[in-house]
Amino acid sequence: MAEVLDADEVDNRVPEGWEREDDEIVRVYEFDDYLKGVSFAQSVGEVAEEEFHHPTITIRYEEVEVRLTSHEEGGITEKDIRLAGLFDDEF
Repeated sequence: MAEVLDADEVDNRVPEGWEREDDEIVRVYEFDDYLKGVSFAQSVGEVAEEEFHHPTITIRYEEVEVRLTSHEEGGITEKDIRLAGLFDDEF
């Protein structure tokens, strides 16, 4: 089981563009059109499946919101921080 990071650790280590909201880290990615966002969400899903760590993904007209937390551990862990960076690589 991974160790939950405290608020300062999260704030210092979360990738640029991500924000801490309670026990999740969140980023909204913006796109020129809906289908580009859908394609990005598909890429995020593929990475998440490979890592076996699944975010909440919300697709809107020109944006995709991604939320990460480690439910079993009860907060944000190194796994969430790492996965956020991998999602940014897909963007």
